[in-house]
Amino acid sequence: MQRIDHSLLSPSLGSHKTLTSFHFGTPGRGPKVYIQASLHAEELPGMLVAHHLRALLEAADAAGQLLGEVVLVPVANPLGLAQRVDHRAMGRFDLATSENFNRHYPDLAKAVWPVVQDALGADPVANVDAVRRAMGDYLRNWTPNTELQSLRRCLLTLAHDADAVLDLHCDCESVMHFYTEETCWPQLEPLTRLMQCEAVLLARNSGSGPFDECLSGVWWRLREALAAAAKPMPLPQGCCSATIELRGEADVSHALALADARALFAYLQHAQVIASTTAPALPAARCQATPLAGSQTLHAPAPGVVVFAAQVGQVLQVGDLVAEVIDPIANQTYRVVAGVAGPLYARIRERYALAGAELGKIAGATAFRTGELLGA
Repeated sequence: MQRIDHSLLSPSLGSHKTLTSFHFGTPGRGPKVYIQASLHAEELPGMLVAHHLRALLEAADAAGQLLGEVVLVPVANPLGLAQRVDHRAMGRFDLATSENFNRHYPDLAKAVWPVVQDALGADPVANVDAVRRAMGDYLRNWTPNTELQSLRRCLLTLAHDADAVLDLHCDCESVMHFYTEETCWPQLEPLTRLMQCEAVLLARNSGSGPFDECLSGVWWRLREALAAAAKPMPLPQGCCSATIELRGEADVSHALALADARALFAYLQHAQVIASTTAPALPAARCQATPLAGSQTLHAPAPGVVVFAAQVGQVLQVGDLVAEVIDPIANQTYRVVAGVAGPLYARIRERYALAGAELGKIAGATAFRTGELLGA
């Protein structure tokens, strides 16, 4: 195991922050998997999962079981982790720029297209290598001018040549769920079973440039560009990425984290990154994958106290009561009901809502939304 500390661009005199990565196995030998935790820095379950996963990886590395390479970043956002306002964690948005830490990553397909469009040939493996080299060159030549940009560049540099990228997040109150692009679903479906996901949301470009789609999207975007240019060169899906939502913000316990770490370790064995005498058994799926465009976000029709009638994980039918919003001044109760059928996979932790505030999300089976599919 090798530890590397990466200095980030300092925003102010006399201070700087560091991103730390842990490297297991041999670079260039076998498949590479990149795993990071808490890019939204107030989402802490992933940090504890990374802590337990590190111990498993260290034991496997010492035993010579690494067939490929694993890069683990247990604290992916030292910037957000240090942000506090009135003693409350503010790890989702960068206070210096107001930007979401998990949005606005560069369009790598657009960046490398001028380089690779005439460099690809008939060999799909060589084509993947060529695209990865072009991405690496682009990232090396990118000169960040803010602390946030330097963080983004560092994370992408560590992850751009990985075969799989797993970004560990959590929601407010939720069940285990999973976001990935449609092109990644066949390769990552076993992971959703090992993690026992209760909702799987698929999209093709959810919008806003999140970290995971920056890395998986480059491949299908380049395939589209090749087709549009009448250059039918074979280009496999060189990276499959996912955002794994490890239940809710308060679900930080050794029992849950160790179980999740073991599931991730089993996936590494399944993907033949770590040697195993027997292939890990894949549990039955707990849900069917549904389109992210079929997910309904419920909103408060008025300000008031929120009383939930439905629990996270509960499978709802259209018209089922999800919550009541109560205005004690007007003595008015507003009902919020399900508009689609499916599991209530996430809901807010606060119990007071402003008018129009998000209350929860239901994974419906039929797409009905277009445009930007992710929240702020």
